[in-house]
Amino acid sequence: MNRLFGAKSTAPKPTLSSAIGNVETRIESLDVKLSKLNAELSTYQSRLAKMRDGPGKSALKQKALKVLQQRKMYESQRDQLQQQSWNMEQAGMMQDNLKNTMTTVDAMKTTTKELRKQYGKVDIDKIERLQDEMADLMDMGNDIQESISRSYDVPEEVDEAELDAELEALGEEMQFESAGMESEGMPAFMIDETKPPQFIDEPPEQSKVKEAAG
Repeated sequence: MNRLFGAKSTAPKPTLSSAIGNVETRIESLDVKLSKLNAELSTYQSRLAKMRDGPGKSALKQKALKVLQQRKMYESQRDQLQQQSWNMEQAGMMQDNLKNTMTTVDAMKTTTKELRKQYGKVDIDKIERLQDEMADLMDMGNDIQESISRSYDVPEEVDEAELDAELEALGEEMQFESAGMESEGMPAFMIDETKPPQFIDEPPEQSKVKEAAG
């Protein structure tokens, strides 16, 4: 049975990267062959330029034509392989983009699941109640501050006529005190206590002061 249908291959399947690598290797091999053919054509060209027309030149032209045919064949193969490599590279980029897209989708699914789980623990009504309680506490605090900062026994309004009368009375009082100070010469609190009283006509004699002290 194995001879008819063959045994099942256990070799790993080729990947896109390995296929691109194989094609690139074949392209490099063709480039080497084309380089040799171009060098050979250059030699024929230089020889034909120096030869006269005749059987020898015709024979050399035939060889050059064969080399030129081989070069065209190799160039055609290289162009096909380059197109294959390009197509596989495009397929590889599409595959990478698809993998990245799937990774992004999986991450979004996981994030959405976690968000649903977290938001499921949030009680909107409880948050609203907390907001209301906070607002009530803020109002209570404002009332307390307003009560503490309230002034006592101070009239809220001032009568301008009464203010003018008070200012006028204070001005008259200051004028009266100023006049008294000018008549007396100096205020009582500025009088030197060590100075003798003004009712003494003459200062005491120094000899009498010493006798009294002795």
